[in-house]
Amino acid sequence: MIVYNITVNISYSAEKDWLHYMKSVYIPEIVATEIPLDCKLLRLLTEIENEGATYTTQFTFRTMEDFLTYQSHFQPALQERHNELFNGQYVSFRTLLEEA
Repeated sequence: MIVYNITVNISYSAEKDWLHYMKSVYIPEIVATEIPLDCKLLRLLTEIENEGATYTTQFTFRTMEDFLTYQSHFQPALQERHNELFNGQYVSFRTLLEEA
């Protein structure tokens, strides 16, 4: 199994709108591709004060090929739209993990 992890620190002023967008648009659009097996949106509880809330979104893929299909066909447009809506209000990083 492959886990694609997106960690986002979103400003407190944009947090409510961001959460709504993630739950009603971003995640449903990815799930609708029927490529990921599972998706979780989690809030970091061991937060240090950094002027924002930190969340992680984890998508589970059966194979690396499934992830690469998602990455090449769907990720660019979703990432661009996310940036247009929340530009300057977040920082993020992505990690790719493999179940051991």
